[in-house]
Amino acid sequence: MNYTQTLEFLFQSLPAFETKGATAYKPGLERITAFCRHIGNPQRNFFTIHVAGTNGKGSVSHIIASVLQQAGYRTGLFTSPHLQDFRERIRVDGEMIPKQKVVNFVDKHHDKMVELELSFFEMTAALAFDYFAQSDVEVAVIETGLGGRLDATNIIVPVVSVITNIGLEHTALLGDTLQKIAAEKAGIIKKSIPVVIGEGDLRYNDVFEQVAAANKSKVIYAEKVFSCQECGCREGRQHFCMHRMRDDRNFEVDLDLTGNYQRHNILTAAATVDFLHEETPLTISRRAFLEGTRDAAAITSLAGRWQKLGENPLVVCDTGHNPHGIAYVAEQLKATPHKELYCVIGFVRDKDLAHILPLLPRDAHYIFTQAQTERALPAAELTAKAAIYGLRGETIPEVPAAVAHARELAAADDMVFIGGSTYVVAEAL
Repeated sequence: MNYTQTLEFLFQSLPAFETKGATAYKPGLERITAFCRHIGNPQRNFFTIHVAGTNGKGSVSHIIASVLQQAGYRTGLFTSPHLQDFRERIRVDGEMIPKQKVVNFVDKHHDKMVELELSFFEMTAALAFDYFAQSDVEVAVIETGLGGRLDATNIIVPVVSVITNIGLEHTALLGDTLQKIAAEKAGIIKKSIPVVIGEGDLRYNDVFEQVAAANKSKVIYAEKVFSCQECGCREGRQHFCMHRMRDDRNFEVDLDLTGNYQRHNILTAAATVDFLHEETPLTISRRAFLEGTRDAAAITSLAGRWQKLGENPLVVCDTGHNPHGIAYVAEQLKATPHKELYCVIGFVRDKDLAHILPLLPRDAHYIFTQAQTERALPAAELTAKAAIYGLRGETIPEVPAAVAHARELAAADDMVFIGGSTYVVAEAL
C-alpha cells in the first residue's frame, strides 16, 4: 500500500471516532494490550507523562513537550485529533512521523490489526508507541483520546498523571454528571504514581482524592503549587507573573499561545514540570521552562487555540467545542475589542447544544455552516436550533464559503470568529 491507501484503510476499515462518532468508541484495554504485546510493548521503552481532562489537555501536552525538548530530551508527543494532516498526532522533537513509517507499520501489522478488530485510535496509539521506541525517544507526552479509564493510552505506566479539568462532554459515553466524568478521567491514576490536577473543584475533588488514596498516589493541585496573574502581552506573546508557593519565588513567563484560558494551562504545565524536576530522574532547568513556554506553539506546531488568522478585520479561530470550552470562548469574545461580531459556527451531531448555544453572544451575526464529515450537524438544522436561543444569521453549508462571506461582511474594526467544531477550524485553516 502507498500512503494514501494506508490512510484509507485506517479511516475506512478501522472504526474512527472522528468520522463515526460514538459508534466507533471501543472501550476496554484488551485489544490494545494484546496488540502492544504482539509488537514488543514499545511503550515500556521511555518515560511517559499521561494527560487527560475535558479541555486544555492538548495545550498542556504541547507546553510540557516543548519544555522537555528545550531541556535537551528527545521528546515524543501523541495528541488527537489532527487538524489537517494525520501525522500531526505523532511527533518527535516537533517533527511529524514520516509517511513511510506509517505505511511500513500498517503493512507489517495489518493482519493482526484486522484479527484483533482494533479501533482507529488503538492502532494510532500503538503506532505512536512503536515510532517513539524506534526513534530513541527518552520521554513522551501522551494525551488521552476520550475519558481515561478505558482509553487505549491507559496501558502506559507514566512518571506522572495529569488531569487538566472536568466539564460535561461525551455524556452518553462518560456519564451525565461531573462526578461520573471525573471518575472516568481518574482511571489514569496508577498505583503510587502522583497525579497533577490542573483545576480543582469542590464538585469533583473528592473523586480524585478517593481514587488516589486507593492507589496510594499523591494528589498535587496545580493552584496550590503556583499562582498566576496575567500581565498582558510582550512581543506578541502572553505574559504571566507566576509565583511558586514552596519557595516564594516569582517567575516572569511568556507563552506564544493566546486565549485567556491559557492561564489555567500554564499553571497545570508549570506544576507538572516542577514535579518532574523535583521528584523524577528528569532535570529541567528554569531556562528550559522559560524557553519552552515562550515558543511552545512554534516548537510543537500547535494550531487552532485562539489563533489569529487576520487583522482588519480581526479573524480568530478556536477549537473549543464543549460547554466548558465554549464558555471560555464566549468570555474571550466579550473581552476582545470589536465593533460588530461575525461568527462562523458549525458543530457535530452529538454535541449538547442545549448547554452550548445559550453561552454564545446574542448580539453577533451568525453564519451557520457544516464541515465535510459525516458527523457534522447539517447547517440548516443548526440554524433552526440556534434560533430557539436567539442566535440569528444565515446558512452557508460550505466552511470556506462561510468564512469568505464573513470576511466580506466585516469592516476593518469588526471581528470574525470561526469555531464550534475542530473540523470547522481545520477547514478554515
